[in-house]
Amino acid sequence: MKSQIVRGSTLKHEGHFKKNRDLFILSLPALLFKLVFSYLPLIGLIVAFKKFRFDKGIFGSEWNGFDNFRFFFVSDNAWRITRNTVLYNFGFILLTMVCALLLAVLLSEMSGRAVKVYQTALFLPYFLSWVVVGYIVLAFLEQERGLLEHLWSWLGLKPVSWYQEASRWPYILNAVNLWKTVGFSTLVYYAGIIGINPSYYEAARIDGASKAQMVRRITLPLLTPLIVVLFIVAIGGMFRADFGLFYFIPNNSSFLYATTDVIDTYVFRALRTVGDVGMSAAVGLYQSVVGFILVVATNGIIKKFNSEHALW
Repeated sequence: MKSQIVRGSTLKHEGHFKKNRDLFILSLPALLFKLVFSYLPLIGLIVAFKKFRFDKGIFGSEWNGFDNFRFFFVSDNAWRITRNTVLYNFGFILLTMVCALLLAVLLSEMSGRAVKVYQTALFLPYFLSWVVVGYIVLAFLEQERGLLEHLWSWLGLKPVSWYQEASRWPYILNAVNLWKTVGFSTLVYYAGIIGINPSYYEAARIDGASKAQMVRRITLPLLTPLIVVLFIVAIGGMFRADFGLFYFIPNNSSFLYATTDVIDTYVFRALRTVGDVGMSAAVGLYQSVVGFILVVATNGIIKKFNSEHALW
């Protein structure tokens, strides 16, 4: 009886494969890409627990337990860079979400060619590399030839040493990140708004609802599942800062480390100075594990309030 059940299950899977053979073949490049670049590198995680030597290789190097993790946790800067990483990412998530929702609602109220013009203007910065954005910011903030320095001089104000005053950079980094990334989130939310059944809005207009009431009572509630999914995914990356943003925009100025140094930039400088690959692998594993825990915890909290909005 058991063999018959197994055989029936096998035949069922074979029939499913034959029926969808073309789709499986089309998906092979993506599956191979994921295997080569996402799963095979997981073998290298053992470097985090070894005293890696290039002449001995990954498997020949000696085990050293959690010594590679100690370099980060016993550092005098551990609290500062962890705080910066978490607070910056949390601020980015909230600020981008609010602004993207607002822009998406405004785009949905427009029509004709104007929508395409604004979509292009919002989305274009997303394709720029952080190196290019760094030069754009430098053109504004450079002490002698920067655009803002000329403006300050024209207004008779005292010049500002932007790359030497750390207290101003939380605002600058938030503004630059918002300018570069808000376009992508806006288009995602805008696509969600387009997918809402227009009959809801027509019924609301007949009942005399205002634009603000329709946004509050129709748009936001129906977008909630999409907002929650994007929020959970973003929370998973809270311990992994965008290296390009925090390295190229402050121009790697040592005067700004107090407010611009994050886990990724700190590890990069430590790796460049010490050259210990094991330390870098240890911190990367730490970030991934904490990110996984945050995703699971966030999903669990959301599931308690509304199971329909959770990822699983």
